[in-house]
Amino acid sequence: MTEQYLEGGFADPPRAAAHAFRAALQALSRPGRIETLSGATPPAPCSPAAGALLLTLCDGTTPVHLGPSHDTEALRGWITFHTGAPLVSAETAAFALGTWEALQPIHRFAIGTAEYPDRAATLIVEMPALSATGARLTGPGIETEARLCLPETAAFQQNRARFPLGFDCFFTSGDRVAGLPRSTRVEEV
Repeated sequence: MTEQYLEGGFADPPRAAAHAFRAALQALSRPGRIETLSGATPPAPCSPAAGALLLTLCDGTTPVHLGPSHDTEALRGWITFHTGAPLVSAETAAFALGTWEALQPIHRFAIGTAEYPDRAATLIVEMPALSATGARLTGPGIETEARLCLPETAAFQQNRARFPLGFDCFFTSGDRVAGLPRSTRVEEV
């Protein structure tokens, strides 16, 4: 195991994981709101925010899929060392990491079942930037409306139409994260 796998985890794991969990919870419960999430220094091309999400939400029982944009030896080793999460195909993943393009086709990811809608995948989508502009978001956790730049709107509209089934998303860029749960309505503006 090389040194690059050992470095880049949380310096103070209990405190950093609690902070990261709170930021992730805020991001999903308030869709479109951009939170700061740092503390991890994963290997490129993984952002600090995506790395912090993986360190906080994944463990040895959480299957993770890496899209081609993020499927590097260094990142595989880092995830394995720090979380113990098994690296799997898209169809069996609880979490998936990559750019939007690299995660296509998204129909491969689990959307849950009528009995267990919570068995859906969560996508961690790396973006070039995050901004509160673009698509209009409405629904639970949003007082009137929110805006968020999304890689597209049609896929999220189709995802919402399947509610309570569907995947949830985190969008990350640098040390910033925003959430888009499957319950959110998305409109192109």
